Amino acid sequence: MNQQITTALLLIVPVLFSISVHEVCHGYIAYRLGDPTAKLAGRLTLNPIKHIDIIGLLVLFITRMIGWAKPVPVDPRYFKDPRRDMMWVGCAGPASNIVLAIAFALILKFTGPTLNNSSYFYPLAYMFNIMVMINVGLAIFNLIPVPPLDGGRIIVGLLPRDMAYKWAKIEPYGFIILLALIFTGMVRVVLFPAINGIVNVLLAI
Repeated sequence: MNQQITTALLLIVPVLFSISVHEVCHGYIAYRLGDPTAKLAGRLTLNPIKHIDIIGLLVLFITRMIGWAKPVPVDPRYFKDPRRDMMWVGCAGPASNIVLAIAFALILKFTGPTLNNSSYFYPLAYMFNIMVMINVGLAIFNLIPVPPLDGGRIIVGLLPRDMAYKWAKIEPYGFIILLALIFTGMVRVVLFPAINGIVNVLLAI
């Protein structure tokens, strides 16, 4: 039990930091493209309380790989090219997680031997490893091409206009589709090997 509590405590910072960066990057790109909605809503902050989605957070704690946060509000009416700009907003979150995963993999490369050989700093090494895994997981999971996930936004931006319109219409059912993919094990079968493979490559840098 004590080990489980310790593990949960060591997960808190990586999880909350990663989802906060993900959402802030969405909001920041939207702001740079002309939409002040996220800024006015106070979502351009790393305060995790602003970004937590309880179900997505629980999924992330349980799997240590996949999950989601409360989406930042975006109003495409501010954009010059709504489809294109929403695609860039969608790309920002997963891109930020990939950058974080690479950054912490590099930190581990240079500090790992020292941290792992110290009983005082081993928890820090564990957190850095978790940062790599969680951020790869967040990036890959959010690239599933189902709206309202980021992959859905990206697909809508890439498809021809008529097909994009039809694809966007599944968004009201996106959460149900997402839960079905998780609880039927499809996400685990398809995504987890890819996530583990990428994490192993990064940690072997």
